[in-house]
Amino acid sequence: MDKHLARLLSVVAALATTAFGQTGSVVKYHAGINDVKYVYGVADPVARLKPGDILDTNTLDCFGNALKKSGDTLSMAKGDNPLSGPFYIEGAQPGDTLAVKILDLQVDGDTGVGALAPGFGALNATNYTPMLHPPLPEKVWFYPINHVDNTATFKALDSDFSVKIPLHPFFGCIGVAPANGEARSSIVPAEFGGNMDSPEASAGNILYLPVNVSGALLYMGDGHAAMGDGEVAGTAIEVPLHARLQVNLIKGQKINWPRFENDQAIMALGAYRPLDDCVRIAFSELVSWIHNDYGLSELDAYELLSEVGKIHLNEMVDPNYVVIASIEKKYLPVRKH
Repeated sequence: MDKHLARLLSVVAALATTAFGQTGSVVKYHAGINDVKYVYGVADPVARLKPGDILDTNTLDCFGNALKKSGDTLSMAKGDNPLSGPFYIEGAQPGDTLAVKILDLQVDGDTGVGALAPGFGALNATNYTPMLHPPLPEKVWFYPINHVDNTATFKALDSDFSVKIPLHPFFGCIGVAPANGEARSSIVPAEFGGNMDSPEASAGNILYLPVNVSGALLYMGDGHAAMGDGEVAGTAIEVPLHARLQVNLIKGQKINWPRFENDQAIMALGAYRPLDDCVRIAFSELVSWIHNDYGLSELDAYELLSEVGKIHLNEMVDPNYVVIASIEKKYLPVRKH
């Protein structure tokens, strides 16, 4: 091999390792109930990371780990979706993209929780969908976690039925400080990420988030052990997590909405109401991604998605609904950059 070519390849390999290899420092953080936040916004960082660093942290469940046993009620939670963070990313400036590779997620406990909350859920009367009938009653389910066979067990409250559910740990909440000085509730999904309830926020995937403020200010929480499409009753199997993430920056590249990527597919997120506009956002973002990074015209990308695109309804219970539009990479040209 020509020595100049060999040197070039070694430089390319080194850059790739710096981006998402195991080369950065490991920053450890542990959150307790008195450390968590309940909004995405500008706040003093709990730790600082450089691009390439690995964050090793825990998160609490959406109830702040407050519900432990039969008879515990939702009123015991201090707030909804407590967040670990914010984590300041050195060098991140508005107009950049934050890339978060999720290296590992483990359920950090032996019990998960599911619940019906009055005024919340896809089939319940809510402030956004008022009904004349009374709200459904509060109910709480506990899910024993088996770390050996990697399952959680659903146990019916009104019969002796039970069934094992495979674990798929992911962040219900992960996002950055919003733009324009806003502070947004931890139950809201939007352009900054937030309560996306996306099973795509799992180990092996990369999440891309728009940087809106200096340092990006990354938050995460609301761990899920498993969740059905739509999260229709309002909760997943809610669990604390132990997480390892690697952060990186794409300087000068602005995105409008969160994106996910793995070796098999690219995935764009839309978060809004009504659901049809949510789907339009996701597919519009995916068309732009294919056009900018893979070189197809927007109309060719639009047509291709009509034949092989996929949609995933993540949730339809939060203040904004969330949909993921995706396409497998095997259907795309070679990436331009």
